[in-house]
Amino acid sequence: MFGRRRPRTRWTATSSVLAMLAGALALTVPAGAAAADRPAATPAAAVTEHLLEHGRTAIGATARDTPRVDITRSADGWAFGTAVLATEPGSDRMPQGWLFLAERERGTWRVAFEGEEGFAELSKRSPVVKAQEKPLFAQRDGKQKDTLDRGAPGADGDVTVYSAGDYRTGMALPTTIGANTVMTSGPHGWSGSAAPWSSLDFAGGDEAVRAARQGTAYTMCRGWIRVVHDRGYATDYYHLWNNINTNGGWVNTGAFLGSTGTDVTCGGAAYGRHVHFGLIQNGSYIPIAGHNLGKWVLYNGSAAYQGSAMHGSRRVYAGGTLYNYGALGLTQAVIDANGGTYVNKRSGPGTGYASKGTVADGATVGIACSRYGTSHTGRYGTTSLWNKLTDGTWVSDAYVWTGVNGPVNGWC
Repeated sequence: MFGRRRPRTRWTATSSVLAMLAGALALTVPAGAAAADRPAATPAAAVTEHLLEHGRTAIGATARDTPRVDITRSADGWAFGTAVLATEPGSDRMPQGWLFLAERERGTWRVAFEGEEGFAELSKRSPVVKAQEKPLFAQRDGKQKDTLDRGAPGADGDVTVYSAGDYRTGMALPTTIGANTVMTSGPHGWSGSAAPWSSLDFAGGDEAVRAARQGTAYTMCRGWIRVVHDRGYATDYYHLWNNINTNGGWVNTGAFLGSTGTDVTCGGAAYGRHVHFGLIQNGSYIPIAGHNLGKWVLYNGSAAYQGSAMHGSRRVYAGGTLYNYGALGLTQAVIDANGGTYVNKRSGPGTGYASKGTVADGATVGIACSRYGTSHTGRYGTTSLWNKLTDGTWVSDAYVWTGVNGPVNGWC
């Protein structure tokens, strides 16, 4: 399900050598040099320096963090690979990592990490970026900033809109589709309780960890796979046993990535086998609450690791079992009867139109287009928006989850 290509050159620098290089390079950067331009002799040295600076800026990296740079492709003054700040195994701090691109021009290495504006620009020109990667990398330029319009679903039902108000992911759960798994921990940070609460833990079932959505996959280190998707998203899968070894290979939704485990090769802690799953957009972890995975909407709890997931009106709390219904399409919706068992369908956008039957709570429906009609109140507030389903009937937007506070397939 995923392709592998042997790289032309593969350089792996040890942490001790990289630390020495970083120390030396800190003395050689000329005053006023651009942050991403490195006059280092090798791409590994330039990326290491950028990694240390980026880590201090992005996550407050400390002296305990060990830089690991793995150049997996290189050609004609270009380099691509992974840059990881590893922590001590058993630490309460998880490793942090990024894909990078580097270009040598007039003796200087220009380095950009995913989520930085230069990453998208370099990817368009780079000969070491595969054709299937280019459209995905073009969406990882850091320009799509999160906004806070109105509340991430929390225990009180308030909603916060991130990702410019569009929560659609097109993702399944990171488990076997059509099978049960246990959400052992609800929303929490990649490194514990700290915000953003981007992550979930899953275990049980057949213990297989699978790609939540199609995309290109990368081995960040042993036990850790990252999959880059469309719409600027990426997903992380950590603590894996027997994970695949891949360098941009294409994976489909549901592709096997490894098994739940306790691997902490790059640091962090794992108490009992599970997959630590994280949601990323434009190179940064983002709050997972409000997003839909496997047709379950995620909710924060009053504290990290708590929270819940809802499929229609059915709520399951952390520690409970979730059935992986598969991915919700970008023009599909899940019926949420707001505590009821069904929603009425109409022949037009309002209760004054004839009844055309019902649709069950939790059912998946396709949306053809939308328009305004009579006003109704559901789980996410009051709206007069109605959705025309692909079977020709209409339902109020108050009783569906689409991930968008508006039309998902245009106006009728």
